[in-house]
Amino acid sequence: MSDLPRKAVTRTAKLAALPIGFAGRATWGLGKRIGGKSAEIVARELQQRTAEQLFRVLGELKGGAMKFGQALSVFESALPEEIAGPYRAALTKLQEAAPPMPVRTVHKVLVERLGEDWRELFLEFDDKPAAAASIGQVHRAVWQDGREVAVKVQYPGAGEALLSDLAQLGRFARLLGPLIPGMDIKPLITELRDRVAEELDYGLESAAQRAHAEEFADDPDVVVPGVVHQCDQVLVTEWIDGVPLSEVISDGTPEQRDRAGQLLARFLFSGPARTGLLHADPHPGNFRLLPGPDGEEGPEDWRLGVLDFGTVDRLPGGLPETIGVCLRMTLEGEADRVYELLREEGFVRETIDLDPDAVLEYLLPIIEPAQVGEFTFTREWLRGQAARIADVRSPAYQLGKQLNLPPSYLLIHRVTLSTIGVLCQLNASVRLRDELADWLPGFLPDQRDGADQQDAAVRQDADRGDPVGS
Repeated sequence: MSDLPRKAVTRTAKLAALPIGFAGRATWGLGKRIGGKSAEIVARELQQRTAEQLFRVLGELKGGAMKFGQALSVFESALPEEIAGPYRAALTKLQEAAPPMPVRTVHKVLVERLGEDWRELFLEFDDKPAAAASIGQVHRAVWQDGREVAVKVQYPGAGEALLSDLAQLGRFARLLGPLIPGMDIKPLITELRDRVAEELDYGLESAAQRAHAEEFADDPDVVVPGVVHQCDQVLVTEWIDGVPLSEVISDGTPEQRDRAGQLLARFLFSGPARTGLLHADPHPGNFRLLPGPDGEEGPEDWRLGVLDFGTVDRLPGGLPETIGVCLRMTLEGEADRVYELLREEGFVRETIDLDPDAVLEYLLPIIEPAQVGEFTFTREWLRGQAARIADVRSPAYQLGKQLNLPPSYLLIHRVTLSTIGVLCQLNASVRLRDELADWLPGFLPDQRDGADQQDAAVRQDADRGDPVGS
């Protein structure tokens, strides 16, 4: 048996053991209940044991298991502290590292894709991987022209591993639901499966990265490394140093946290307006905090480095204007208008009638960060939101069950939730209203055909003293 099939069998066996472990713990929990322990205490112990096994298995695997783990990790802020605390390190590890691919396998891929003389393309090539992702790993190198580069090499059989792992996880998604209150795991896994083909195509990834690199080339706040070379299974981009966002989350100063949070929110809303693309993989491993272009490290000098454009949502007109209009109307208390918009867009099915005032009451706590000039995102706030929506006794839970998420909004919704999760991990104070006003179509009543996005860029240039169009 070759290495790849043997590893596939081992991976499948580990994933298959998860539901067996869940069932065993459920039986254990029933015994505890019979023995007199309260349902709440038993449920908490079950959740802790389930999380422990899940994160341990995901941490040992690449493929779809790691992809799922990375997607899940950005929702860590919503977990109760007694669950999140012991496993925060394991979740962070999923964002930054995975077991490396053997050197001989890396060289084999490079020979197949770049040719026998592939080493002539590089002045230096480090065989030890600098980072790992769900479908490939990154090596640091020096390109033939002297530029430091990141060489992303796709794991052989990555597509099959992703689909196999996600199919396996999908079979017992219902059992994973209690890990994240208020979140349905199954659509997340389904969406990850739908994105596999795109992420495996380095041609699509390089095109998305080039579009961002060109648009943000002279931006003082966001750095996107340029694409140097691309072929099937190999992507070479400019190297950027910086502090991984996972380290800012664990050890960053308040100033670093606030700056990273502000820039992350700015990139979330400005990216679609400027490129027609939404970066759709916002876990902390894909971001770096860099000093200013000349090494400045003042609070306002730090820049956000953005990596990995393998998953994007194509939004030629930017984020839908309905989002901005609906958000503005909610803040203004226009319950009937908000309800009408939600019905028009398919968030409320034609067969369902809801009370517009109840819908408004459901939405207002969620959009609290947009109601004030500056909002501090905290784990406690997110846990409160998750608990409110997940409590089967609450009106919010009953109403939320009747709302629908149209397919065209699925990725936008997940990216927004994920970004909010990261902001809460950062504990960042962010002027979110500023970013919405500058970049979200429809949020300001006088926005017309994206003109305000252009005005925002001009205003930002003027604030910095840059000549327009320089």
